[in-house]
Amino acid sequence: MSVLEDQLQKPGDRLAKIVLDCPDALIEPVLVRIVPGKRFVCQARWQGQLVFAKIFIGDKANAYASRDKRGVDWLLGAQIPTPVILAVQRLENNAGTVLIYQAITDSVNAEDAYAQMDALAVRVLMTQLVKTVALHHQAGLIQTDLYLKNFLIKGQHLYSLDGDGIRRYTKLSQRKAKRNLAVLLSKFDVLQLEECCSGLLEAYTQLNPVVHLDEYEMKKLAHQYRMKAASDYADKKVFRACTDVVVHESQPNVLLIAGVYHHLPLPDDVQGFDALINTEHLLKNGNTCTVGLARLGEHDIVVKRYNLKNIIHALGRLFRRTRASQSWANAHRLQLLGIPTARPVALFEQRTFKYLRGKAFFLSAFVDQCDVDAFFEHTRNSQLRAVAVKNIVQLFYRLFLLRISHGDTKATNIKVLDNGVPLLIDLDSMQQHKYVSAANKAHARDIKRFMRNWKVQSSLYNAFVEIFQVVYADHAVLHDAEIIEQR
Repeated sequence: MSVLEDQLQKPGDRLAKIVLDCPDALIEPVLVRIVPGKRFVCQARWQGQLVFAKIFIGDKANAYASRDKRGVDWLLGAQIPTPVILAVQRLENNAGTVLIYQAITDSVNAEDAYAQMDALAVRVLMTQLVKTVALHHQAGLIQTDLYLKNFLIKGQHLYSLDGDGIRRYTKLSQRKAKRNLAVLLSKFDVLQLEECCSGLLEAYTQLNPVVHLDEYEMKKLAHQYRMKAASDYADKKVFRACTDVVVHESQPNVLLIAGVYHHLPLPDDVQGFDALINTEHLLKNGNTCTVGLARLGEHDIVVKRYNLKNIIHALGRLFRRTRASQSWANAHRLQLLGIPTARPVALFEQRTFKYLRGKAFFLSAFVDQCDVDAFFEHTRNSQLRAVAVKNIVQLFYRLFLLRISHGDTKATNIKVLDNGVPLLIDLDSMQQHKYVSAANKAHARDIKRFMRNWKVQSSLYNAFVEIFQVVYADHAVLHDAEIIEQR
C-alpha cells in the first residue's frame, strides 16, 4: 500500500499537504474519490487557488494520466465545456502523476441536481444532457463512463467531466452513437423517460441529424442497459467490499454493512444477532421469519431473522441464496432505480465450511410511517388522499416499466410517507424479470393482490381503478389483473 493509500482511505479524509516534485504542494487536500491502487481525486489549494487534483499511482500512472489529459484536450478541441487542466505535475520521489484541474466553484454534479429538482426542471436537465451527448457524437467522441456524476452544472452551463472515459472515432458509427445515448437515457427515471422520450430524441436529432433514432428501439436499449446496471450492482457489487458496502471478516460467516452504517455496533455471530430481536419489541413472530425492532446507536433498526422450520427446510436452504440476501440485493436494486424503500443496513449469514448457509438476518432502517390501509383510514384530507392514490399507481407503473414484481403487495408491505409518497418493504419475494410475458403476469398478480386490500371500500377501490386506467398506456395488464373488463 502506498503512503497516500495509507493516509487517504475514504472520502472526507484530509492531509496537511501533498508534496509535488516541482517543488510545490497541494495544500490541505480533501479526498473526494478513490480507486484503490490506481487513482485519488482530491480538492485542494494550489498556488493560491482552489483546484481538483487527480493523482495517478501504480505502474500505469503515466499512461492513465496521459489518457485523461488526451480526453480533456479532445473535449476542448470540440468546444465542449470541461474543466481546464492547469498543470501536469509529479509526486515527490516520482511516486505518481498529478493532473491539476480548474475548480468550477458553486457547481453541483448532475446526479445530485437531478435528485433535488422538480419535474419541470428535471425535463430541462434531461434535455441539456442529451444535447451535450449529441455534441460529443457530432465531434466523434464517446464518453464510455456515462454517469450523471460525470456532468457538472453551474448556472446555465453544463460541463463534461472525466477525460479518462473519452474515446475518439474518425467515423462514429450509428450503432455506437445509439448505444451510448441509450446508456444516458437509462440513467433517467423510467417514468420520466416514458413521458418525454420522443422530445429528448428530437432534441438530439436537431444537433446530430445524421443519427436516425427510433423511439421503440431506444427505449428497448435503455431498458437493457438499466437492468444490466441494476443486476451488476444489486446481485454482485453489494456482496463485496465497495464504496457502498463494508465487509467485516467473521469467517466462515458473512457480515455486510451498508457504508453509511459502518459505525453501528453490530455483533459478528448468530447469538449476537438473535439477542437484537427483543421479545418486547417484536413486529412479527412467524414460522418462516421473526422481525424485531432494535436500537443501535442513534438508529432504530428492523432486524428480520429468516427461520429454518425443520431439518428438511434447512437442508433445502444449504446451497441456495438466502431470503435475507435477496432482501439485501433488492433493497439496493430499488435504491439504484429510484424506488423508495427502507434503507438496507446489514446482512448476516451463518455459514458452515464457507458455502453452506444456515440462519440469516437482514437489517433495515425503521420507517415510522403508516401502512397504506392505515393511511387511508386516518387521512381525511381529500387532496392528500388523491395525491397518495396517484403516487401509488405511478409506483406500480414504474415497477411495470422496469419489469419488477414485488410478490406480496398486501397493505402492510406498503408504507405511505406524510407527503403521500409510497415506500415498499418486505422485498424477499421481489424479482427482476428478463422476459416481458413473465413480468406482465407477475405484475398483474401484484395489482390483483393490492386491489384485494380495498374490496370492502368501494369508493377507494374505484378511485384506484380510475387512476390505473389513466396512468397505464396499455390496459392489457389491467384486464389480466381483473380490475377492468375486457372490451
